[in-house]
Amino acid sequence: MGCAVAKARFSINRLPGFGLIAVATFVMLYLPIIILVVFSFNAGVSQSHWDGFSLRWYQAAFNNSQVRDVSLRSLWLAVTAASFATILATLAALGTTRVGRFPGQTMIYALINQPLMVPEIVTGIALLIFVAAIKVQTGYTGMGYLVAAHTAFCIPFAYLPIRARLETLDHALEAAAADLYASPIQAFRYITLPLMVPGILAGFMLGFVISLDTVVITEFVKSAGQDTLPTYMLGQLRRAVTPEMNAIATLFLALSLMIVTAFFFITRTRGR
Repeated sequence: MGCAVAKARFSINRLPGFGLIAVATFVMLYLPIIILVVFSFNAGVSQSHWDGFSLRWYQAAFNNSQVRDVSLRSLWLAVTAASFATILATLAALGTTRVGRFPGQTMIYALINQPLMVPEIVTGIALLIFVAAIKVQTGYTGMGYLVAAHTAFCIPFAYLPIRARLETLDHALEAAAADLYASPIQAFRYITLPLMVPGILAGFMLGFVISLDTVVITEFVKSAGQDTLPTYMLGQLRRAVTPEMNAIATLFLALSLMIVTAFFFITRTRGR
């Protein structure tokens, strides 16, 4: 009886040092981001000395045509790759959760999630060799390679939340639709797909963020004149670090927060 009461009353936040570790974790995670945002409004060029409040670096970023070009290219690439990845991940999730057990199912699951376990540099080098051979044979050097590479890399990130959502759905709902003479397509359209929407949105959001953020794969696959915002910023940081980079990063941080907030409200509304 005494042991049962002790286990019931156990709380991790009562462990010695728990509060200190939690605070230190949040400080290490968010303090660098706060400093980045603060110094994006610095009037001077220093990254360590505050010279007064100013919007000059945001104005410089908006007036920089190269920044606008790479930002639009990054957004277009992220939306396109995330869309393709979400569609393919949805089909893969349906194929691995809405069918009975079959030989090789575990292998398929492992192959889908392979990019999560292989170092990104290995994937980048493999794509470089593969894409270079195709470029030599075809002469094509367009954005299709980046779209394909980002899509392949984003599929497992989109697949995991979609599969998790499917695994929590009650099969009785689909069985009830079949009992009411709904065809498989009708059951999917009116029952399964609407219930999958939160997982699909989560998968798209993850794919979008991963595509927007990746540097290694883009650096290995892109052709001349195909810089994305991360590769552009990496190139600029090799020359000089200015608060203009802080301003650009802050704008994309705000975009990410808007996406997360919108996703939260959409899923909360659908859950009611």
